[in-house]
Amino acid sequence: MFYYVLKYVLLGPLLRLVFRPRIEGLEHVPSSGPAIIAGNHLSFADHFLMPAVLKRRITFLAKAEYFTGPGIKGRLTASFFRSAGQIPVDRSGKEAGQAAIREGLGVLSKDELLGIYPEGTRSHDGRLYKGKVGVAVMALRAQVPVIPCAMIGTFEAQPPGKVIPNIHPVVIRFGKPLDFSRYLGMEDEKAVLRAITDEIMYAILTLSEQEYVDQYAAVAKAEEAERKKAEKEQRGRKFPRMPLS
Repeated sequence: MFYYVLKYVLLGPLLRLVFRPRIEGLEHVPSSGPAIIAGNHLSFADHFLMPAVLKRRITFLAKAEYFTGPGIKGRLTASFFRSAGQIPVDRSGKEAGQAAIREGLGVLSKDELLGIYPEGTRSHDGRLYKGKVGVAVMALRAQVPVIPCAMIGTFEAQPPGKVIPNIHPVVIRFGKPLDFSRYLGMEDEKAVLRAITDEIMYAILTLSEQEYVDQYAAVAKAEEAERKKAEKEQRGRKFPRMPLS
């Protein structure tokens, strides 16, 4: 019930007013039956903008950190995501990935829409990164179509770390469903899973027109953080602190 209150009364109208999203290709989202909507992930606002424009309810696999934050803010955030029907996912290892797949398959078994970001995390620089194969595993095991989705402009509207969004045009673009029935029974073949995932990411890339990086986003983020740390240490060596006399 809270999901629909958020969508139609509290959050949905506000999001439409602030972001004024233009929707393209909504006819590609099936009106009934299970399906996966796989999108790029540029902003925290993505979690709420897509559900706000869809006619059907969609459940996202959300990172577990949203449910485990400390203090009052953390408890409020966790309560909000649970009330909105989002599922926490631990991203810390292989077993965690299997748990996420089980949760996703549970959603699809109820003939519902499952939302997933194949990149696994938000893009830190607005580019599109290599997809993880979990989306391919779920598509094959559940025998459901994958609808590619591109969020365009949300990075500029609310980049990582920014709380108050900028006024910037946003487009939400859905592509034609991708059918992978030709691969049924091959969900344990690594090459097949990679081929399916790459096809999904190419469809998202075509819709979003982002620059593509053939690297996992989490790895790129870690490398960027390490580079900034090294630069900071280098500046410290160039300008050593003078001793007090």
